[in-house]
Amino acid sequence: MMAGLFIRNKKALGPLAILGIIGAGILNALDLPLYGNDPTLLFHGMLSVTHFGLVFMEVIYGCMLIYFLLSSSDIVKIGNYPPEYFALIFFILCGIDVAAIYGNLLMLFLAIEIISIPQYVLAGSDKHNLKSNEASLKYFLMGSFSTGFLLMGIALLYGATGSFSITGQNLAAGPLDPMSLAGIILIAFSLSFKVSAAPFHFWTPDVYDGSPTVVTSFISTIVKVGGFVAFIRLFHISFGEVSVARHWVVVLAVITAATLVIGNITAVFQQSVKRMLAYSSISQAGFMLFAVIAMNALAWQGILLYAAAYSLATIGCFSILIRMKDYTYDGYNGLARTQPLVALCNTIFLFSLVGIPATAGFLAKYFVLSAAVEHG
Repeated sequence: MMAGLFIRNKKALGPLAILGIIGAGILNALDLPLYGNDPTLLFHGMLSVTHFGLVFMEVIYGCMLIYFLLSSSDIVKIGNYPPEYFALIFFILCGIDVAAIYGNLLMLFLAIEIISIPQYVLAGSDKHNLKSNEASLKYFLMGSFSTGFLLMGIALLYGATGSFSITGQNLAAGPLDPMSLAGIILIAFSLSFKVSAAPFHFWTPDVYDGSPTVVTSFISTIVKVGGFVAFIRLFHISFGEVSVARHWVVVLAVITAATLVIGNITAVFQQSVKRMLAYSSISQAGFMLFAVIAMNALAWQGILLYAAAYSLATIGCFSILIRMKDYTYDGYNGLARTQPLVALCNTIFLFSLVGIPATAGFLAKYFVLSAAVEHG
């Protein structure tokens, strides 16, 4: 953001962002040996740092590096303020980092807001495009509405337990009271909206279709898996006790089934590849929800692998789509003749998203489904 005051050459912003993300990755890697599986509380318990959280951040930095290498030149072309676009992306990254290590429900709320608000700006960054303006407004209104659910859920949980700490939710003592259950369900609904799970997915196709394609590539991948790490941390650490879990697992199981069915079936009828990938991201959210429902160590490993495999494959698909003149399926006709290497890469990315054996996507799906089966 500050570099925008001094750098007049827009092309220098991409390499600067790449250097920034490499620096963040190195600093994070140096922290990895310092933390174990037992959480280390910082800032009076506001943050709860674990080895898993830092490994997840390293995966995100790796995906961001690939994203900048493939798409930084396209970010510069969105509009008149490229330094701000890069700055907003880094602010979102900051929110994802907090989502990976929060130890307090208020920090969860701050993480979700730091992730969400810059997205509303990025979605509408192509000011001359009416679809971009519509995407931004729709995302802002729907996002604000879901934030209300999150705050109400946090308030009810605080009323029931007297604590904001994610380890201080003493819900296992005795039967679950209605206030606690209502709080858990409201938070589940809000986080389901953030990760575009059905039936809270209605904003997704319009926002992904209207936003600049390079922005869609970012918010449908890295931002989505950032929402999932917040989801899995809260529900496994705070609500993982057997007496509590039996109430919310059923609700999330219904949401998971609906997400898989609606995401896959609706994708079949799309004419635009961009909208098809939007519905594909809804379907992938359904698979990632298996990791939330399955409360075991395999689920944590599965979400890490899924984050990497899904993000890289989708970023690759979008980086090819940006260079197409026609976003319909017809635009891909003859691609293997004119650009065989690009067509081969696109095929591999799509195979990975489908989960064909020998791709990372297959292993990711295998892990989350194994976790669900192991949980019963």
